[in-house]
Amino acid sequence: MVRMDTSLGEIRIEMFADQAPKTVDNFLTYVRDGFYDGTIFHRVIPGFVIQGGGFTEDFDRKSTRDPIRNEADNGLDNERGTLSMARTSDPNSATSQFFVNLSDNKPLDQGPGNAGYAVFGRVVAGMEVIDKIAALPTGAAGPFRQDAPQETALIESAEVIEP
Repeated sequence: MVRMDTSLGEIRIEMFADQAPKTVDNFLTYVRDGFYDGTIFHRVIPGFVIQGGGFTEDFDRKSTRDPIRNEADNGLDNERGTLSMARTSDPNSATSQFFVNLSDNKPLDQGPGNAGYAVFGRVVAGMEVIDKIAALPTGAAGPFRQDAPQETALIESAEVIEP
């Protein structure tokens, strides 16, 4: 379990270590290293996702560890409240960035001809905080021409806790 304190409230996240062991290990390593402390949710697409875990408040990209193998074939679906790893068009390019699904996003699931996005956790408390972040006005900020919150949604700290 991970507790994430944000500028808009607390979020608690259950990890799916049995279904996505490498992805959970990767995420928890970033949490334990304090990597997410002081990062922002830099992308908000209402009804779709909020994304964070890679940029500081000044929109400086943080240095990450090597990418991990995509575990989207784990049987978990990108449903509202689940967390998945963000990546480039290369399915095995996920590093630190993650997103929270704001709705059931079937097109992000692994399937024939679709590598999918690896679900590795679920918000078990604080979904109202996720929805507050999703409701922030968006526009251009930092290197982003759109979808960046116009009010900072800061991850103040993240820590592993007992369930």
